[in-house]
Amino acid sequence: MKNKKLIKRKDAVAGVIEALLLVALVAIIISTIQLVYVPQMMEQRESDHMDDTENQFSYLKSIIDLQSMVKEDIPISSPITLGSRELPYFVTARAFGQLDIIDVDRTDSKIIIIPPLPLLPPSGNIPLTSIKYEAHNSYFVDQIYALEGGCVIVKQPDGETVKIEPAITVENETKINIIYNIPIITGVPGKNSTSGYKNCFVRTNYSGNRSSPYSGDISPGLGFIRIYTDYLDAWNASLNKLLKEAVDNGYVNVTITQDLGGIDVVKIEPWGKTIHLEFTVTDIGAQIGPGIVIT
Repeated sequence: MKNKKLIKRKDAVAGVIEALLLVALVAIIISTIQLVYVPQMMEQRESDHMDDTENQFSYLKSIIDLQSMVKEDIPISSPITLGSRELPYFVTARAFGQLDIIDVDRTDSKIIIIPPLPLLPPSGNIPLTSIKYEAHNSYFVDQIYALEGGCVIVKQPDGETVKIEPAITVENETKINIIYNIPIITGVPGKNSTSGYKNCFVRTNYSGNRSSPYSGDISPGLGFIRIYTDYLDAWNASLNKLLKEAVDNGYVNVTITQDLGGIDVVKIEPWGKTIHLEFTVTDIGAQIGPGIVIT
């Protein structure tokens, strides 16, 4: 019998190694995309959603201002996007949001005028109602958008600011005239809150004007205005901006202080001139619904 000569070949081994290297390369690429680029894309997506929310609240404010001026019961629906979806094929998380109507029955925020203006209750109390959106983001910083007292406020962990000023007009004459058109929101039971990531709509309508304008004077040393709100820094900065000339000349002082019960408030008080106030209060009905609200 002849001895057969065995020949060793390494082609098969080389092919297996090539396949393993290719799989490892693909895994590295996918891991890099998942760990580096996907979070960046999701952060940008959530940032864009926050920009959209700001635009939607600007639109909602403009609708309420229009309804306050026209004074006709014409319901209008304004869209609000609650969150954003995850990316397909990758491990990502959705962003969710909560939308609430904080109306006269739910709010602790208020404006107190001492001495009370004629026709106001003895407490001098005007409620500060709001429509509030709170974002629960997974990649971008969490933010709150609030339409309170006619102004749009944005709040995040490192601070807060008024993005759109309230309908306040200031005139520096023999008196400091402050003219304020303020909407008071009344919700509908069961339609004051929603959450999720899809679109919803806020329907608003003009409900009427109260016995207003409420008007009167506050003389130096004889009275003040206090604002109770969850957004003290935003209101303080906004009012100092609106009353800048009067503040700079020492006619009016605007500051964050405490009331007799130790609660932080924004306080406006006349110094060198009398403040003349005119408050026009407009009642606005509001409700939240998914999809298009049909009336």
